[in-house]
Amino acid sequence: MVRTVPGRTDRVVVVGAGLAGLSAALRLRGAGREVTVVERGPGPGGRAGRIEERGYALDTGPSVFTAPELIADTLAAVGEKLEDRLTLVPLEITYRAQFADGSHLDVHADVEAFAAEVAALCGPTEATALRRYLAGLADLYRLQLDAFIDRNLDGPLDLLGPELVALIRRGGFGRLSRHVARAFTDDRLRRLFSFQALYAGVSPQRAIAAYAVIAQLDIGAGVWHPMGGIAAVPTALAAAAADAGVAVRYGTAVRELQLAGSRVTGVLLDDGQRLPADAVVVTADAPHRLVPGLRGPRRPVYSPSCVALHVGVRAELPGQAHHTISFGAAWDEVFRELTRDGRLLGGGPGARRGRIMSDPSLLVSMPSRTDRGLAPEGGQVLSIVAPTPNLDPRSGGNPDLDWGALGPRYRDEVLATLEARGWTGLTGAIEVEHLDTPLTWAAQGMAAGTPFALAHTFGQTGPFRPPTLPRRGPENVVLAGSSVQPGVGVPMVVISGRLAAERITGP
Repeated sequence: MVRTVPGRTDRVVVVGAGLAGLSAALRLRGAGREVTVVERGPGPGGRAGRIEERGYALDTGPSVFTAPELIADTLAAVGEKLEDRLTLVPLEITYRAQFADGSHLDVHADVEAFAAEVAALCGPTEATALRRYLAGLADLYRLQLDAFIDRNLDGPLDLLGPELVALIRRGGFGRLSRHVARAFTDDRLRRLFSFQALYAGVSPQRAIAAYAVIAQLDIGAGVWHPMGGIAAVPTALAAAAADAGVAVRYGTAVRELQLAGSRVTGVLLDDGQRLPADAVVVTADAPHRLVPGLRGPRRPVYSPSCVALHVGVRAELPGQAHHTISFGAAWDEVFRELTRDGRLLGGGPGARRGRIMSDPSLLVSMPSRTDRGLAPEGGQVLSIVAPTPNLDPRSGGNPDLDWGALGPRYRDEVLATLEARGWTGLTGAIEVEHLDTPLTWAAQGMAAGTPFALAHTFGQTGPFRPPTLPRRGPENVVLAGSSVQPGVGVPMVVISGRLAAERITGP
């Protein structure tokens, strides 16, 4: 039986208008609660931010959008239809994988088209392996979704059942690197299906094989582009919430949660106004900084951070894909430098950890390739994400990196790397740019200076990750977002909003 908030829950205040907070607010409003959302920023989105300048619209948060059925289900909570709020375009080529040997592989949404690409690059045996692997990924995802991802977990005993037995039999608690290596012999395919471990904040040698399902979301199940950019998603959710009667207040910071006994009775805002509350949903990255009596994780391990460079360029950049994964030649070295996994990867106590990538692998998104409204005529918008160490030495990070000085130099290095890998003319055509470093994320209140929150180590996964209803702290405060169950990423935080709402309304 899932624990829920006891007592009256008629009036709910949601702190944060990111995807998790808006997901929770829509669910709560659909269940008849009086809901107020307070957001310190000037508009909705949270990490899914937006900068508009000189005709360029730059998404400064997530760049890959998957699992649109979760957004549809969220809108349905208040009787809305997805197609009335958003226009989604499926990407025929979900990624272009660009390898250090000069080859590239287009990852098609259509399995047979993808297999044909693999056969041409890697041979027919690997194409057969691909079909088999993708079918297995889909089965693995279905197995995990209901039992381990899309539900509130209060402890390890909640996992007991036939699904856990099935996951064990399928090797779900082995290592991701070995799981992928058993499927493919071509190193390029091994990288393509294991780089997602960085999303989970660990190396493929450390990540459990169950995290192979991350690839199911963005390779197996497909990628969409919301017209207007990723920021159109929280904008649509916020509009639907307002139309449903949710009070949404922007530019409003929370000073404190006011307690009476074991319950929060009100939310005090920075301007001195008090919002009465029967329950509160907190979506902050480090909720223990706001919630009285709530403890942070005892020995947290945080994901690597990143440098994110968002640019508007007056250039066509012909032939490039919507999403490109540009792999360097290095692989184990990348994870050795970014994470605390040096010993697992052959490094000793003096291994090169907590350094920027010496041979970077980059994610480049050019949404104007699909959505011309994001850039002026003859221009493009790009987001370039380069993983970096976070600021927490216990997590393999490095608080001594001087990002104030290093950031601009690393920006130049990343652009030079892309130029060398075929993005000719990019640097000289930049008209608008915005650079985020670990210091940016830290200034926004993100623990360890990373936007990717707690890493998905075994001890911070499933029932071992902070739950949406903590056992310590006020009995009527619920949590949502990247740092709690089920985890990091757009689909996961949308799910976390629903799970948080169910702690108040019941499933």
